Order: sequence, then C-alpha cells, then structure tokens
Amino acid sequence: MTAKFIRPKQFLLLRRFFYMADLEIYEIDSAYIAYLSTFEEHLFRNKKITQDFSRKYIGIIIEINGFKYFAPLSSFKQKHNRLCETVDFIKVGIYAVINLNNMFPAPMPLCKSVKIENIKNEHYKNLVRAEYRIIKQKTEQILSNAKDVYNHKMINDGKSKLSQRCNDFKLLEEKCKEYKIPTKKK
Repeated sequence: MTAKFIRPKQFLLLRRFFYMADLEIYEIDSAYIAYLSTFEEHLFRNKKITQDFSRKYIGIIIEINGFKYFAPLSSFKQKHNRLCETVDFIKVGIYAVINLNNMFPAPMPLCKSVKIENIKNEHYKNLVRAEYRIIKQKTEQILSNAKDVYNHKMINDGKSKLSQRCNDFKLLEEKCKEYKIPTKKK
C-alpha cells in the first residue's frame, strides 16, 4: 500500500517565491508611496516635514508572481525596548525596526539603491551603515519571516490578529500593476 501525499494549500503558496541573495537599502519614489497609501493605511509617507532624511526600505525581501516586495525601516523608539521580535516585527539592533506586515510591492524603476558611502551627513551615514550591518546578519530571518507573513495573510485574510495588521497584499499588487510610471523628461 502506498501512502498518498496531499500538498496543503500552504505548500502551494511557498513554491512561488523567489529570494534575493543580498538585501539592500532602498529609497522608493515618494509619489508611488503616496499613491499606495491611499489604498492602504499601514503605508507610511517617505518623509514628514519634521524629518531630515527620507524613509529607507529594505528589499528585495521576496519576489512573488513578478512583484518585488520591500519593507519599511522605522526608527527605533523607546517602546521597542519592551517589545519582543515576532514573525512580522524584527529589531535592527537599537537603531531601527522592520515591520514585515507593512511590506509592499514596488516597480524597480521607482526604487533607488542607497549608496551608503554617498550619504553626506556623517552621523546619518554611520547610522545607516550600522543598520545595514545588522540587516546583513539577519538576512535569513528577514527573508524567511517575509515569506511566512505573506503566506499567512493569503491563507488567513482577516481571520487572525497577524493577518488583520498586514497590508492587503493582493490589493497592493493590483495597484502596483495599475500604477503608471512617469516618463523621464529629457
């Protein structure tokens, strides 16, 4: 008698993922972020008036169905000291946090890799360098957790606390497809 192996729905989702070997730090076009934020409340603006530097993102954390996903880096705050890491919340030392539940797809022409050595403000350059060093050490955890968060949202949409606090990945993929990338002026 042979055992019949049935693939669960979860497994079918997993096999569509592609991983990028190296995570990088990116800046993403502000107009695109503003566009997506009209559909999803968990997307933060690139820069507030009170901020000196624009928000950075890490990516490409997953690529699925042709969409490249990025996750926002947020400044470390006092409240983060008492929080434990979870599948969707990763600490980057005492410098930043990554909220994988807020990841989103973005077209590559709207994403610019940050060259740390070109950052003019020495203090900020050192901060980004320290964050990047820790991100590199946590690459495997970040990639694995991103896959788990994406799958969890797709399988449990709205049925769990985690899926409720995640961006609507299906909606953001649709909006990413619909977005008209501005042509560059000559």
